[in-house]
Amino acid sequence: MSAIRALDYESEAGADPLRDAARDLLRHLGEDVERDGLLETPRRVASSLRYLTEGYSMQPEEVVGSAMFECESDGLVVVRDIPFYSLCEHHLLPFFGRAHIGYLPAGRVIGLSKLPRLVDVFAHRLQLQERLTHQIASAVLSVTDSAGVGVVMNARHLCIEMRGVGKPDSETVTSALLGDLDTDSGARAEFLDRVGISGRSR
Repeated sequence: MSAIRALDYESEAGADPLRDAARDLLRHLGEDVERDGLLETPRRVASSLRYLTEGYSMQPEEVVGSAMFECESDGLVVVRDIPFYSLCEHHLLPFFGRAHIGYLPAGRVIGLSKLPRLVDVFAHRLQLQERLTHQIASAVLSVTDSAGVGVVMNARHLCIEMRGVGKPDSETVTSALLGDLDTDSGARAEFLDRVGISGRSR
């Protein structure tokens, strides 16, 4: 079921398969879904999942809207340390961290607040960090029509820290470099330096 369809159910009295699925999950875990602490949990889980996957119903062009502005500058623009939260598609556990975005304007710049919004468009889906990084870079390149885009993401994954190998505080770093930020060594080095990973391999 798409996130759009899931959102539709929220307004239909008595019809919410996501809430019912959360209740069934609690039952399968051996819980008493009628005890006080869990009475409202299925509804809260459904509401939380809808919010965390609302990116499926969002498009980059709609999020940016008219927030593109003529500008003669062609210097590198970098927005660092954008917080993000997402859900790992393998275990439905959170991963979270910071995104750093840079782009080379080609006659137009994007409203700075739109870059964090673009991050959320893709972070609010079931994700892999590698895919998320490339989706954000491709979206920024598309909506800005810039000469180059770079995205670096640092994240902690609770599927690593809470289960499996159980390695707390480990960090995953991914990058996507497009256009001139991929092919121009000077521009690439400037971007990586600004986001604090200069000297590391691509």
